[in-house]
Amino acid sequence: MKHWMAPDQRKPDDRKWGSIRGNTAPFSRVDFRRCRSAEIVHCIFRPFLRRTIRKLGLIALLLFVGCSGMEKSEKEKIRRQNCKGELIYRNCNEELYSIASLTPQPRPRYPWEGENHLPRITKDFFRCKGNVLNSPYVAGENQAELLHDCEGSGRHGFPIIHGKENVYPILIDLLNYVQKKTAKRVIITCGHRCPPHNTYADPTKENLASKHQIGAEVDFYVQGMEDYALEVVGTLMQYYQESPAYAKDKDYQEFKRFTGSGVETDPWMNKEIVIKLYEREEGRDGDNRHPHPYISIQVRYDRVTKEKVLYNWQKAHKGYPKS
Repeated sequence: MKHWMAPDQRKPDDRKWGSIRGNTAPFSRVDFRRCRSAEIVHCIFRPFLRRTIRKLGLIALLLFVGCSGMEKSEKEKIRRQNCKGELIYRNCNEELYSIASLTPQPRPRYPWEGENHLPRITKDFFRCKGNVLNSPYVAGENQAELLHDCEGSGRHGFPIIHGKENVYPILIDLLNYVQKKTAKRVIITCGHRCPPHNTYADPTKENLASKHQIGAEVDFYVQGMEDYALEVVGTLMQYYQESPAYAKDKDYQEFKRFTGSGVETDPWMNKEIVIKLYEREEGRDGDNRHPHPYISIQVRYDRVTKEKVLYNWQKAHKGYPKS
């Protein structure tokens, strides 16, 4: 039976070279008589593998650094070989032309911004926006009147204009013209209003004779041009300049300003329409609760009947069919 020697019983040779179980024992000093097979492999090959891995790692690092440096130098040589220069010959009396200043150009329209990609405005865009689901509220003097909204355009039609249900055609033509010129969608916030919805949206006395009730007024803004309402007003005026029906007729082509309308910007008018601009804090009611400036167009003259368009109680309350 074999026994291990105590540390103090080791020979001087063992103390010099360390324990046979340590990793520092030299290959030539291992006592194979005192090692098992697994310990022999551990003692001999582990230090050898460590040294080999370190050497291989160092060699790989040197090769990587050397190859990258050679690659950069080769690229630089190729770049220098490909570089060529040519002389520019000029006459002694040549003059350099000055570069014209750059002027901003309008952005070309995307395919989906064209006129053909916007729906054509018809009378259906002007339908009353009343809804029976709108909650009633108290209004009037001394808060003594309970206002209910109408049951919607499904229960009543448009006013009778020129023998059929409609709004005044000039309103439809103007909005389609604006949509064509700007290539942007016209948002109608208020078209026709039946009397109950007109009172529900705005119960003030000034609104009782609103032309919305007879299909002669529309409120709208242009999507994407909310901050350029004056440009939209100019487009409306341009309609009368380009339309053949108003050629050489100054009563329609020339617009005048007037005061006392209750808005910050003085409105414009010609013989047929009135254009009124409401700023962000003006003209807010139940149909115009958005934060944008908007434009109101009122019809003041009917070119078909050759008559002025005025509010009429009979026409407003009984001039449209009901279901």
